[in-house]
Formats: sequence, C-alpha cells, structure tokens
Amino acid sequence: MFDKVLIANRGEIAVRIIRACRELGIETVAVFSDVDRESLHVRYANEAYYLGPAPSRDSYLRGDKIIDIALKSKAGAIHPGYGFLAERGDFAQQVEDAGIVFIGPRPSAITAMGDKAVARATVTAAGVPVVPGTEGEGNLSDEEIMQIAPKIGFPLLVKATAGGGGKGMREVSDIEELPPRLNAARSEAEAAFGDGNVYLEKLLTNARHIEFQILADSQGNVIHLAERECSLQRRHQKLLEESPSPFMNESLREEMGQVACKAASAVDYLNAGTIEFLVNEDGKYYFLEMNTRLQVEHPVTEIVTGLDIVKEQIRIARGRKLHATQEDIQLSGWAIECRINAEDPYNNFLPSTGKITQSILPTGPGVRVDTGVYPGFEISPYYDSLISKLICWGETRGEAILRMRRALEEYRILGVKTNIPFHQNIMDSHRFMAGQYDTRFVEERFSMDQTSGKQKEHAEIASIMATVVAHRESQRSSQIVRKSERDTSNWKWIGRWERINR
Repeated sequence: MFDKVLIANRGEIAVRIIRACRELGIETVAVFSDVDRESLHVRYANEAYYLGPAPSRDSYLRGDKIIDIALKSKAGAIHPGYGFLAERGDFAQQVEDAGIVFIGPRPSAITAMGDKAVARATVTAAGVPVVPGTEGEGNLSDEEIMQIAPKIGFPLLVKATAGGGGKGMREVSDIEELPPRLNAARSEAEAAFGDGNVYLEKLLTNARHIEFQILADSQGNVIHLAERECSLQRRHQKLLEESPSPFMNESLREEMGQVACKAASAVDYLNAGTIEFLVNEDGKYYFLEMNTRLQVEHPVTEIVTGLDIVKEQIRIARGRKLHATQEDIQLSGWAIECRINAEDPYNNFLPSTGKITQSILPTGPGVRVDTGVYPGFEISPYYDSLISKLICWGETRGEAILRMRRALEEYRILGVKTNIPFHQNIMDSHRFMAGQYDTRFVEERFSMDQTSGKQKEHAEIASIMATVVAHRESQRSSQIVRKSERDTSNWKWIGRWERINR
C-alpha cells in the first residue's frame, strides 16, 4: 500500500493524475524541467523536484533521476502518464527493482505489447487477426526492411516499435521513398522515446481507427469499456475522438471487445490499456497495436461509462479488485473530445509558441476541460503542442455535437494560435455529422480553404475597427483639458443660480 505518488510526466495529464490522487487522499510529487518550473502540475502537487534541462532526453526521459527523486521524496508509487517513459518496460522494471510500485502494466506485458512488432507476433499466436506487415520479432536493419517492403506491398507505413502519438511514423508509396523516410522515422523515434527501432505495416485505405479500452486487475478479471472512434487524424496524430463510434453496432462491439480482452489476457495484462484496430467498410477488423498506458482520449470513455480510469489504475496498483464487471458497463449518451493544440490551422498546422495572455474556458452542462495551462503560461517548442482537451457529452450524438459547437465558440485563448477554428469547421462538416469519415478524411476530403473567404472578411473588419479605435485615441490625446477656474463644477453653479432666482 502506498500513500504518495510521483507523476513522471507534465502538462494536462500530470494535472489529471494529481486530481485523482487528491480525491483518493494520496499525496503527490511533481517533477519539472527548466521550462516547466511554473507549470500548473508543479503548483498543484504537494511536492515538486527539479529534473533537468528542457529537452526531454535530459529531463522527462531520465528514468534514473526520476527513481532517485521518488526514493528521496519517499513516494511509494510512480505514475508515468502517457508518452515519455510510459511504455518503457526497462523503466517499469527499474521502478519495481527499486521497491517502488509502477502504476501500469507488468514490465513483461509492456515489453510484449509495448513493442509493436512483438505485439503483432503475440496476438497472432493468440489467433487475433493483424494488419499485414513485418512478421517475427527483433530489430530489423535498414537492409532487411528494404528487402521485406516489396513483399508487403505499397503503400505502407514505417512505424516506431516504441511509443505512439504518430511519432516515428512515415507513409511510403514506393521503394524510392523508403530510405529517407526510414531514417526520418528512426530519428524521430529515438528523440521521442529513446528507441529508434521501426517495423513495416501495410497501409489500409478507407479504414476506421477504432480502439477498445481495457482494464485488468491482479485477480485475473479483464473487462473492456467499449470503443472509441479515433479516425479523425492528421499525419497519424489523433485530433478528435468520440465514444461510442457511429460506425459500430452492438454485435460488432461485443465481438471486438471480447477479442480485445483476449489479446490482453495473452500477456497476463494488468492495469489500464488500449487495444487498437483498423476496421474496413465491411466491418472486418485487424489488430493494429496495443498502448500499454493511459490514453490521451480516455475522458470520452469515462464520461459515457461513469468510470474514473485513473482512479481504477491506482486501485489496481494497490492490489484491489475492479469496481465493475463486464455486465456493469453500460454506455450512457455520447461524448466527443477535441484536442486543442497550439498550432495554426491556416498555415499547414505550423506549431505556435509564445505566452498565453488570456484563457477563457467554456463551462456549462456536459462540458469538461482538461488542461495544464493558464494565462501567463509559456508554450515552449520542446514538448507536444497540446494545450487542453475539450470534452462534451450529450444524450445523443447530435446533442454532443451542438454542445461542442457552443463550447468551441466560448473558448478563448490569446497569445498563441490554436486549432479551434479547425474543430469548428469539423463540427459543421456534413460528412462528420453523418458519421461518414475514415482515417484519410482530414488529409484528403477536408480543407480549411472553405472558410478562407470568411477569414479575409473578418480580417478586413478587424482592420477597420482597429483604425477607428486608433483614430479616436489619437483625437483624445490631442485634446487639452483644463481645470475649471471656478472652485466647483458647472452643475453646482447652475444649481446655485436656480436657487437664487426662485
């Protein structure tokens, strides 16, 4: 049993974990880099320790420093959040070797499922269908990959075996593109996860990306919390998620849920995890990968199931049984999550850095905002551009969309550019409203150009208003206001005159 948790992460997910710990009466320890010294998670935690310089390789990827801080602060457990060290089996093993509880899967499960290539081999042996790609286990050299690629067929994906979030991933349409994109994928994976190993996977077109949240306790109970629709992506980075999926029906949900639990049981899984599938138009599904950690998009599942996944993670790590059985899991309503990123949707989603001068969060029924920033917070170029997650719930999908439109309209962030206009246009898209989209929708059948006319019109109006305000202010500054020679105001003088002449 532990009563203090170190959060080996930053930003909104660190804040989210701290809040869950507070509700459970558990003290928290934050770690921070140079640029995160004034971050919200540092302010919220009971204790905070300096970790290192801004680059993640010198701070949030330094597992040895994190374990030393945990021992120094007498934290009984470490929660890795997502990203950074969350899917590093060697780190989880080091944590356990130090006598600290790792709030996540067993090291063996992370190794088996966290490595995407090994995961494919593991679930294939368990009878779960996988997307065609590199078979077998172990690291592949560039020469081996060049030989295997034509056998798989193009187009294909080069994917990092560690981590996720679209990092270390490149599309390849022919053999000539493979060498440079292979190098780029390895370099990005090495920088993000400390592991440059990659594998190949066939790129399925017109497919949906559907994932199942699973929970498993130490008593052998494994349940799924239904699906999340994650097909709205750009460069393989998820932008919007919803639960349930508008594509799924009850029979397919039950079948895929059972397969997800089967895949988790194949590696004696413990704690929270996500089984990801690609599903074609005919409803045929393939195992894509397993994320052996908490997902960015977990709030949509929490809202429709009423289950606090972070609290469940902590309870499982304490050796307790799951709160719910599979029969207890019932979906209520619909939830949509928009990832609010610091990037310019009108300039090829170029990252935006700077200080947030104003932040007005939307509120009201069915609206939740998970964030780690505040007015005055500096968005740096060192980490992910995620500012917040805006989640809206409705009794129906239509109500959730209407509520999200209202919330996006209320949301105000000044100081950096954000992708809020992108999400507003997605909410107005007829194909999105009809649920008719796939993983290629944003890149091939959606464009921000449709609103360029409005943007120009708004820019002209803003310029005119700015000119009028500047002119008025200049007139005011040129006026000379003298103090009256009388000892009082003209109004009082008129009052006196009227009283005298009554």
